[in-house]
Formats: sequence, structure tokens, C-alpha cells
Amino acid sequence: MTNISRRQGLIMGAGALAAPALMSGTATAKAPMMGTARPDHMRFKLGNFEVTTIFDGLLQLGGPHPIFGQDQFADDVADLMAAHNLPSDKMEIGFTITLVNTGSELILFDTGNDGTSRPTAGKLRTNMAKAGYKPEDVDIIVLTHFHGDHIGGMMVDGKPAFPNARYVTMAKEYDHWVGKEHELTLKNVKPFAEKMTFINDTGDVVTGVTAVPANGHTPGHSCYHIESEGQRVLVTADTANHFIASLERPDWHVRFDMDKEAAAATRKKIFGMVAADGIPFIGYHMPYPGIGYVTENGMGGFTYAPASYQLFL
Repeated sequence: MTNISRRQGLIMGAGALAAPALMSGTATAKAPMMGTARPDHMRFKLGNFEVTTIFDGLLQLGGPHPIFGQDQFADDVADLMAAHNLPSDKMEIGFTITLVNTGSELILFDTGNDGTSRPTAGKLRTNMAKAGYKPEDVDIIVLTHFHGDHIGGMMVDGKPAFPNARYVTMAKEYDHWVGKEHELTLKNVKPFAEKMTFINDTGDVVTGVTAVPANGHTPGHSCYHIESEGQRVLVTADTANHFIASLERPDWHVRFDMDKEAAAATRKKIFGMVAADGIPFIGYHMPYPGIGYVTENGMGGFTYAPASYQLFL
């Protein structure tokens, strides 16, 4: 008997043995369907600091065009998506919040969404608890800018969501939105004005955490450079909002950017620095856990690579 016929015999024999059980009507136990699941936090060491990225949720909607590549032909955006195995008629925008423990301060970068208005988001406090932190533990909240998905979680039922925190933000960001009498800013941010430190362009939040101006997305949008023991990461907030469209084509206009030309110039500058220095960055809307690297692609843009084990060695 050949090896093939032996295998066929084994298979047939196994089937013959199994047949009576199947025919007997005895129910076979089946594991229940559990639904989709995603990680809710990820933590790594950065010198003497600990950095945790926390998943605040997501939003699924049509696109990427015309939200991304607003000034481009739809087919060109679709072609870029297809080249990366992404659909051209739907997309997902995730929300990743950064928490930095310096050993003496616990610093939260932005507060995420209001889960009432966006039921698929606003999960920051729930997922913080899974990461081992209570809202009362937060010492400092840094507001990168005042869009709703960044300041929506500052209040819960009309009370401060992080009762022991003080706040840091760019003065020009605060002045712009308060001056516009922006409803959410007046409701969620202005009440904390007396507990707020205002930065003009550059300045330290604490030692090792430094503001980097990144205007364009909003007038006072900012990134934050974090360094400990020579290890570095850049929190880029909304400098790039799509890991393909905004990085490979930084010139493309984005609907969310208030000053589109300034935002494009900022993307080139910020990610040019990230690429040249070879450091990781944490992007608010990058695929969770939101941290990766870029290299220049030779066409005026950047190629994104998600971080893997290098953060844990």
C-alpha cells in the first residue's frame, strides 16, 4: 500500500468511526460566538517613564474621499487605498489617548469623546480602569487642541471627569475657541481656566515633556516631545489623521484641517523630523495602539510602519 493509500485508509477509518456518533443524534457541544474584540490599552517603558496608550473607541463612516484628499479626484484616492488593501467607500477612525507616568506625575494627553453623543467611543475612563488607573490619579491634562473628540471627555454628568487634574494647553488655541464662543469649549474647557497653564509655542509641561507647535489643523494645535534617559517618543495628536492618506500624501487636503496649507506644511515638517531622528510617534488616529514609525518614501511623503517588539526590548 502506498503512503497516499495509507492516508486515505486512515481518513476513511476515522470517518467510519465518527459516523455512528453523528448518526445517533447526540448534540455536539459548540463554543458560542463571542463577537469582535479589540485591545483596550498597551504600555511600554520609555527610560524612567511608563507610556500607556488607551483606546477611546472608534467611528466608522464613508470615505476616505472626500474627507481625505479633498482637493483630489476620488479615483486617485481610491487607487491609493486599493494599493494598501483598504476599501475606497468606507473607513474607520480610531481614537488613541496617551498617558505618561513620569514617576511623580501622571499626565493625560486629551480626554477623548463624550460617549453619550458617540456610543462607539468615549471609553477612556473605562479602559483606564483596565489599565490600572483611576480618574483621580491624573495630575495633569494636556489639551493638544479643542476639537470635540479631544475635549469631549472633560466633564461627566456636569462634573469634572478628572477631579484632581490641572491643565496645560496653547494660549492661542484657548483664545481662538473661547473668542469664537464655541459651545463645547465654553462648557468643557473654560470652567477650568483658573487651573490652566498656557504655553506660547514651546515650553515644558514637566521635565522631559515639551510642547512642539504644529498649527494648521487648528490655530494652536500642538505636539509633545517626551524624553527620558535618552529615549524619545513624539505625541503628534492630529498632525496626521490617516496612516496612508495623510502620511503618503501629506499635501492632500483634509476636511478637518482649518488651515489646509499650513497643516500640510506641518505634516511635512513634523514627520520629516520623526523620520530623520528614527523615533516612534503616537498618533491620535493611527491604527490602535497608535504608535509607529515613518520613513521618507522618496515622493515627498512618508511610509508608516506600526511599532512591534522594539518597544519592549
